[in-house]
Amino acid sequence: MKRHLLFAAFVLFSALGYANISLYSPDKQLNLTFKVSEDGEPVYALSYKNKPVIKESKMGFHIQWSTPLAHDFTIVDATQNSVDHTWETVWGENRFIRNHYNELVVKLKQKETNRILLITFRLFNDGLGFRYDFPMQDNLLHFIIQEEITQFNLTGDHTAFWLPGDYDTNEYPTTISKLSEINQLIDKVREEPLAAKSFTPNLAIQTPLLLKSDNGLYINIHEAALVNFAAMQLNVDDLNFQLSAHLVPDFRGNKVYAQTGDRSPWRTIIVSDDARDILASNLILNLNEPCKIEDFSWIKPMKYIGVWWEYFTGGGSSWSYTKHQGIRIGETDYSKLTPSGKHGATTENVKYHIDFAAKHGFDAVLVEGWNEGWEDNVAFVKDEIYNFTKPYPDFDVKKLRQYASEKGIVLIMHHETTSAVISYERQLDTAFRFMVTHGYPAVKTGYVGPIIPRSEHHDGQWMVNHYNRVIEKAAEYKIMVNSHESVRPTGLCRTYPNWLAAESARGTEFESFRGNHPNHTTILPFTRLVGGPMDYTPGIFEGDLSIYGSNPAKLSSTLVKQLALYVIMYSPLQMAADLPVNYEKHPDAFQFIKDVAVDWDTTCILEAEPGDFITIARKARGKDEWFIGSITDEHARETVISFSFLKPGKQYELTLYADGDNAHWQDNPKSYSVKNMKITSKTKLKQKIAAGGGMSARIR
Repeated sequence: MKRHLLFAAFVLFSALGYANISLYSPDKQLNLTFKVSEDGEPVYALSYKNKPVIKESKMGFHIQWSTPLAHDFTIVDATQNSVDHTWETVWGENRFIRNHYNELVVKLKQKETNRILLITFRLFNDGLGFRYDFPMQDNLLHFIIQEEITQFNLTGDHTAFWLPGDYDTNEYPTTISKLSEINQLIDKVREEPLAAKSFTPNLAIQTPLLLKSDNGLYINIHEAALVNFAAMQLNVDDLNFQLSAHLVPDFRGNKVYAQTGDRSPWRTIIVSDDARDILASNLILNLNEPCKIEDFSWIKPMKYIGVWWEYFTGGGSSWSYTKHQGIRIGETDYSKLTPSGKHGATTENVKYHIDFAAKHGFDAVLVEGWNEGWEDNVAFVKDEIYNFTKPYPDFDVKKLRQYASEKGIVLIMHHETTSAVISYERQLDTAFRFMVTHGYPAVKTGYVGPIIPRSEHHDGQWMVNHYNRVIEKAAEYKIMVNSHESVRPTGLCRTYPNWLAAESARGTEFESFRGNHPNHTTILPFTRLVGGPMDYTPGIFEGDLSIYGSNPAKLSSTLVKQLALYVIMYSPLQMAADLPVNYEKHPDAFQFIKDVAVDWDTTCILEAEPGDFITIARKARGKDEWFIGSITDEHARETVISFSFLKPGKQYELTLYADGDNAHWQDNPKSYSVKNMKITSKTKLKQKIAAGGGMSARIR
């Protein structure tokens, strides 16, 4: 990957004792101040355009059986430097990303214990990242972090876009309220019909957290480069408008098992007075290490279909081969069991999907339910659930590999663990070797249910390390990964770009549970997607699931909004999630899904307001071709699009996909129109968007 180092200036200065230290962003709009209080407490503050963003906030850690790394410090040294270089992405929303920041590294010494703590601040034009380093030292070896003290003292009662704290799931709908209302609402939110099944509720809220202040600032709080650490949630002090770090514990209540030489993830604060800047920020990617995969030629963005949605429609398809219960992996002879007749992952059904994918120019087919173990997939009580190298009798691996290869299609493996993680780790090498042998270049992993080992949580340190081990092991076998029910992404896809996507929030499957609101996808880009791409699985054309049988659910969007999501919900791995038969009914609308790119040279955020609307234009990588997506919440609106991002003096053809005049997400979602027009960079398009609707366009 080619990188261009523009300059790096280093300044060393002495800042002994308790002196105030100031650091500005390259454009001088953001200002960080750091000091040690009279009690020796590390304290930072952040302002933007002379407006306070974070008031003076404490830093440090509580350590088990030891003096807290939180007070009695003095500053013994501080170093500032500036970095400005550009790096090229393997895939992404932009081909080239500028990494431009001013850095402050502060060395603290605790007088009582003589322990050393380093804090590194990096101030970009779009926000702040800071992390803690525990350098090697004789008087601090192994230690257990009981809690992180990091505070985010806010300036007022901001509007918050939040999810309830939970150590094992982030699949909640977003609640919008004032900070002061969160603690009184949090239990009520969990009890609502649309709430996720909560395994381990707590009084914190989750990150990424978006805030909007009364004076027009947008603030996103999250973390970057989550490695060998517990994920961070946030305690809420609603009287003082203060947030503080709450690390996910194990069942003993311990947060992080550490030793000197370790470091924390970056704590991130993205801030602007323009909501578009939150979506355009590359701060979290820039805080991650460069790509560690030397030859990444095998990593390829993909568009896929799958044996998947039929399991959610209520039409009767099943992941399991039989209805027999009490399956014992490795001991059951499936050839002697009677098939249920509802199994979805059959050779013939997969061949049908391969044919459809090949006919319409897709890259891959995902198959769920292909392997032994689905009959008795009970989480937490059963250690050995699945066999990841043993297909069901009606799934012919060799025949399907040959058939797919002849059609130019690859198959995506599915490894659902039902969170029997120890069993999965035992099978990891054999499972990946099986994939390589049979030509599977990508895997979708799943972690439904409470974790085994039974002392751990989805977002705790042990599981964070597991997700990272899977990615690293997959890279050894040249396998791409799409993780579901995993910890929220923190930009590690830069370091390991074989981590193509993750779920880690409510995706389209929750539409089948009547669980998403029309504003859902106008919020996720400001929250969940700030940390990395999401496998949202859009593209559902038939939104009334009652036509299939027992499921009364209806989609919370128009058909055209489903098209726009391919541009709005960024991922290098995009699924056409509906049943093939529904695409055949709407070939003109389906054409957009076939045409839309999954990898981009340039992204332009045209307009955005969290919870209300988003409009984005993206240029396909390596092509003079653009795509636009625009979505709204439950309210109809009119958007005005300027095409000034196009090359001046050149004429383009625009294919516009628009909601029909009477379209509405509730009672007329499939009303749409498709038309062509000529445009230039001077053209302005005024377009109506229906309630729960969208607009999409292809520009050539």
